[in-house]
Amino acid sequence: MRSRRIAAPLLAASVVATLVPALAPATASAAENPLAQYLRQKPRWHRCDRDTPATFQCADIKVPLDYGRPNGKKIGLAISRIRTSAAGQRRGVLLLNPGGPGGEGLSMPLWMESELPKSVQKHYDLVGFDPRGVGQSSPVSCGLTGAEQNWLRPYKAGTFTKDVKWARTVAEKCRAKTGDKLRHITTRNTARDMDVIRAVLGEKKISYLGYSYGTYLGAVYTQMFPARADRFVLDSAVDPQRVWRGMIQVWAEGTEPAFTRWTKWTAQRAAQYKVGDTPDQVRKTFWDLVAQADRKPIDFNGERLTGDDIRAGRAMFFSVRDAARMVVELKKAAAGGHPAATREPRSASRPTTPSFGTSFGRSVPSDNGDASFWSVVCADSGSWPRDPEQYRRDAIRDKARYPLYGDFASSIKPCAFWKNGTEPATKVNNKVGVLMLQNEWDPQTPLPSGIGMHRALKGSRMVMVAGGEGHGVYGSKSCADKTVDAYLTTGRLPARDVTCQATAGRERNGLTLPLPTPSGIPGTPGRF
Repeated sequence: MRSRRIAAPLLAASVVATLVPALAPATASAAENPLAQYLRQKPRWHRCDRDTPATFQCADIKVPLDYGRPNGKKIGLAISRIRTSAAGQRRGVLLLNPGGPGGEGLSMPLWMESELPKSVQKHYDLVGFDPRGVGQSSPVSCGLTGAEQNWLRPYKAGTFTKDVKWARTVAEKCRAKTGDKLRHITTRNTARDMDVIRAVLGEKKISYLGYSYGTYLGAVYTQMFPARADRFVLDSAVDPQRVWRGMIQVWAEGTEPAFTRWTKWTAQRAAQYKVGDTPDQVRKTFWDLVAQADRKPIDFNGERLTGDDIRAGRAMFFSVRDAARMVVELKKAAAGGHPAATREPRSASRPTTPSFGTSFGRSVPSDNGDASFWSVVCADSGSWPRDPEQYRRDAIRDKARYPLYGDFASSIKPCAFWKNGTEPATKVNNKVGVLMLQNEWDPQTPLPSGIGMHRALKGSRMVMVAGGEGHGVYGSKSCADKTVDAYLTTGRLPARDVTCQATAGRERNGLTLPLPTPSGIPGTPGRF
């Protein structure tokens, strides 16, 4: 049950959200609108960095930490832009988000400028931003050590007590270092920040391109500000009904059919890979490697891989060719040979923090990616179980259901000990017209996740790339690109959902932009 003490701030926040005007009036006063001081800001644009083009500009604006108390504490928000060179064809701004939570978006205009066709770029200023708590936007930190940032923790009866202690420690360190600020690092508040950006830029509406977690952020914006959403593209979508524990569990659920597909594909190429002549033999080869590594870690290019480390690389199975090559190399290493060193797996016991983009000017705490990830994932939803024993039961159940990753997904997380955010999670359920994109074999937001978002957004149309592998579609030169180009330039959604076929002989269609996602090799921490 939610505390009655937060009822008044919740009410105030919801009222303030409805007060943001379509354009920031030059003469608005604080008495007329408590957000006027933010809406009438004039960004001081400057070159982002001496090593970036002069056309790539950055600025800082202020937003309230708590929209329920707009005259209270302010935080900084870093924004960026590359303006269209065809002013006569300009429609407005295309706001960009790379995913996360915890993904830095300030450098997105630079990356997307090289990926978007000129026909699209003529219509929009490309605008990026670091979401609140991330990168250059008042970054949060919990002071986490490298070991504390490792959340790839499979369930084991002998280590569960230690894992519960880890989860509690992360939550307590975040609360001690960041305090009440954590409760306001939420998707709803980031959506409100987006609307301030819209007003500050003088736009009646914004268009938007969001990847992964950015799809949920975009969907929340359409729910909160439906009249201000112009052309929205949601690429590789989160299921809003499963935010957020359910989305981590989706990784386990989606991996099993990908693994089955891989066994069949590899068996059909037995002469090439020599892993097994039938799907059952291929499956046995893999699980025998896991069992061997559990008995004695396999030396793989200097890393000592346990069976859990191998299972932690579940994302590789969404690319059948990558997985086949990796298992061949693991098999070679297990036999005492020397595997090819072209793709070195990372152990689950030695996590790495993914790079979310380029930071400009100010230093960013080394644990900012993890701190901001947990801030949003834990504060967005009050549905996380509080009893550690519930996680134990779920992990045991899901390891049986989904052997590759079920216990990783369902075991204890810091959210079990996190204070609730300021508001309930947003119920996404509207008819705003948006275009959705989805690869059939996406490791981070599997197809059922995209279908869940499609169902919630009743005005949406989906382009599904049959046979498409990887996370992120638009910009990967896939068969979906022409549909997106047409929508962004004309505003016309397809009359019905579209299924197109991945390029023959080129199964992998994942985006090559620096999205905060794993590369599909063992042990790399995941993000949405």
